Amino acid sequence: MSELITGIKGYSEEIVTEDRTASGMTSGGLPVYATPRMVSMMEYTAWSSVEPYMEEGKGTVGIHLDISHLAASPLGAHIYIDSELIEIDRRRLVFRVTARDDEELIGEGKHERFIIDNEKFMAKTLAKAGK
Repeated sequence: MSELITGIKGYSEEIVTEDRTASGMTSGGLPVYATPRMVSMMEYTAWSSVEPYMEEGKGTVGIHLDISHLAASPLGAHIYIDSELIEIDRRRLVFRVTARDDEELIGEGKHERFIIDNEKFMAKTLAKAGK
């Protein structure tokens, strides 16, 4: 396993389909790339970029988002998501995230994740449900 260091980059892409639009996700009424979907892909890209660096039994969870959705993308548009780990503060990881379509920058911001022990995290979470 390699060391977790700043500069780690992630990348993902997708095509805007009906289920990824604001109208399809019920986050708005228009058939354009949905903000919740963009945010989800930003989180996924950041998470997947550092997952290979986690010790066995460890993982990360999202704890903060500061994202702007700057431009609309129509059905069929290609979306490209990039992340870069820009800060490590003990167990807190800060990522710069961007989203583009074929024409322009459509979203940007910062995303924070926290390194957790998966088993302890799930035990605490399931205790809320009495399990």
